[in-house]
This record gives sequence, structure tokens and C-alpha cells, in this order.
Amino acid sequence: MADPYRRLRLSLFALTLLTGIGLSSWVTRTPAVRDAVDASTAGMGLILFGLSVGSMVGVLSAGAFVRRYGARPVIVVGAVLTVVGIGVVGLGAGASTAAGVFAGLLLVGLGGGAGEIGLNIEAAAVETATRRPVLPLLHGCFSLGTVVGALAGIGLTAVQFPVLWHLLAVVAVMAALAVWAFPGIPVGTGRAPAPRVSRGTRGRRADGASRAEVRRPTVWRDSRLLLIGVVVLAMAFAEGSANDWLPLLMVDGHGVSATSGSLVYAGFALAMTVGRFAGGPFVVRYGRAAVLSVSAVGGAIGVAGVAFAPNPVLAGIAVALWGLGASLGFPVAISAAGDDPERGAERVSAVATCGYLAFLVGPPLLGFLGEHAGLRQAMLVVMGLLVVAAIAARGTRQEARVELIDPTP
Repeated sequence: MADPYRRLRLSLFALTLLTGIGLSSWVTRTPAVRDAVDASTAGMGLILFGLSVGSMVGVLSAGAFVRRYGARPVIVVGAVLTVVGIGVVGLGAGASTAAGVFAGLLLVGLGGGAGEIGLNIEAAAVETATRRPVLPLLHGCFSLGTVVGALAGIGLTAVQFPVLWHLLAVVAVMAALAVWAFPGIPVGTGRAPAPRVSRGTRGRRADGASRAEVRRPTVWRDSRLLLIGVVVLAMAFAEGSANDWLPLLMVDGHGVSATSGSLVYAGFALAMTVGRFAGGPFVVRYGRAAVLSVSAVGGAIGVAGVAFAPNPVLAGIAVALWGLGASLGFPVAISAAGDDPERGAERVSAVATCGYLAFLVGPPLLGFLGEHAGLRQAMLVVMGLLVVAAIAARGTRQEARVELIDPTP
């Protein structure tokens, strides 16, 4: 029997792969971009702030747009902005203008933030309908994209290929993936039903919304969702810290070359990919709370290893543990948030906001800390948040409303 969700899943995976390729292509060239715009560590933190601000605006606005129009237009617009943003980053680096790079990252963040909400809502709906783990695979495709982009970036960095032409080539690949994927996304997922209209206007606001609708309780009244939000914040901070700073951390903190720094980042992305593609059966067997707790502990040990390692080899090994530990945190927590059949889209949007709060605060915070204390010492903030996540994860042990089943026969 044909799988009715196959085309949809492949489209979601392709669009997530697209985002990963774009992000890692930029990340592997951060040392070259820094040199091109002549920025200090703190200056790079401010440039990265464009990515954070764009992400936060995108994620905060996406939920309302999904409820009104459905996930599809949010996903499409998000992908287009991401593709255009990577191109603007390349043009900014080519013109040696920090403002251009900032503007490009702002577009990437805006598109990625909005698109991420739409993609996660769509994937959570598929997971609920099929009762199969989908979100770890979705985020695994993002990590796979980062591996592909990082490997290409490493090779091009080694031969000193111009950043401008590298990123423009990446834009062409991303655009091709988007054009193929868009037709597979259905219309209407996550859209809230239109309010019932009575004959009179009594009890309604001027904009037509009923008072009962206005008084609808916030999803944050659920204490379990609050704990899930804490876990997402810490895990996103850990993942985003590596995406933003790992190459420079290895270059400035451990004295390796720019090519080696990019190679270490590729190792992190590979560890994330392995963890996400292999993690589904562990979630089914041991439950979300146990997987989240163990992941947070493993990530904390890995970050501590990078911070305190006496040589780059041990730091590189610790990076792999960092990646494995951070791999399942975001997708498993999003899966737990989205298992409500009535308000799943709203809960996913709320929890994802916590993750993007970490993306907003993380780059400039670690940049300023790194400027004064060194990037290795700044990573202790990441370690502390992961310890908090390990504790908070234990409070999410309540049974999920949707029980996932093992997809293997």
C-alpha cells in the first residue's frame, strides 16, 4: 500500500536539508568573512546578532501567520528569504562590508526562524497522524545538510576559494531544492478554524473576535510545557553556540588552522546527524524524558571537554560528544510539545520561541564573554545551561498524549 505521507515527508526533509546546507556554508567561512570585514571577536558577535534578531522576529511572527494562513505559506516564504539571505551574505563579504553581512544574516534568520516553525508544525502533524518518529529525522536532515555544506566549505577554504562565489553556488543548490519541495507541502496544516459568527454583535470585539476566544488561556499555564521550554532553550543554546562559534573557538582557543577549525565543525555536524538519525528507536524504547536527560548530560560533558582540553585532539573528541548530546534535544522536545491534538501548533510555536531566545542571546553574549575571558571560558555558560536542562527534563516524564510506536517490523 502506498504511503500517503511519503511525498510530504520528503519535501519537509529537502527543505530542512536546504537550511542546513546554507547555514554550514556560512559557518565554515566565518574566519574568512571576519577577515574580509576586519571585525574583532566582539564585532563578529554584533554581526551574528543580525541572525539572532531575524530568527526571533521570524519565530515570534510565524505562529500567528500559521494559525491564520496555515504552515505552507510560512514555509515557502521562509525558504525564499533564507536562500536570498545567503546570497546577500556572500555579496556583503565580497564587498568587505559588515553591514551587508549583517543584512544577509538578518534575512537568513528571518526566513529560518519562520520556516522552522512551519516545518516543525507540519512534521508534528505527520508524526501525530502516523505515530512514527518524524521530528528526529527532520532535524537529522538539517544536520546532514550541515555536514554536506561543511565538507564543501572545508575544501573551498583549503584552496582559498572566494567566499562570494562559494555562497552564490550554494544559493543555486538551495533554490533547486526549494523549487522541487514546494509542491509537496499541503495547504491548511495548523490553520485555526474560523470563529463562529452569530447574528448579533453582542459579546464581540471590534475586530470580530469573541470575548471567549480572547480569554483563551495561554498554553504556558501547562507546567510540563514550561519545563519543555527550559530544555529547548538550553539545547538550542548548545547547538547554536557550536554553529556560531565552533570554528573560531578552535582557531582562537586551541590554535588550529582555519581549515582544521572547519573540519572540527564538520565533526560536530556529523555527530548531530548520527544522533538524530539513530535516535528514534531510543525515544520509542526509553521515552522522551530519559532521552532528553541523558542527552543534556552528554552535551554538558562534551562542552566541558572542549573548554578544558589541554590539546586540540582531545577537544575534537569532546566536540563529538557535544554534538551527540545536543542532537536529540530540540526535536524530541518539540515532539513532546506538539502532541496535543487541539493546540499542538500553538504549543510548538511557543516552545520554539524559547529555542530562538537562545539564538538571540547566545551569539552576542558569548562574543562579549569571549572578548574578555576567552571563548573557551565562555563555553562554561553553555555547560551550565545543559546541566539545568538535564534536571528540567526529568519533570517532563508525564505520559505523552500521542504514543509513538517503533517503525521497524
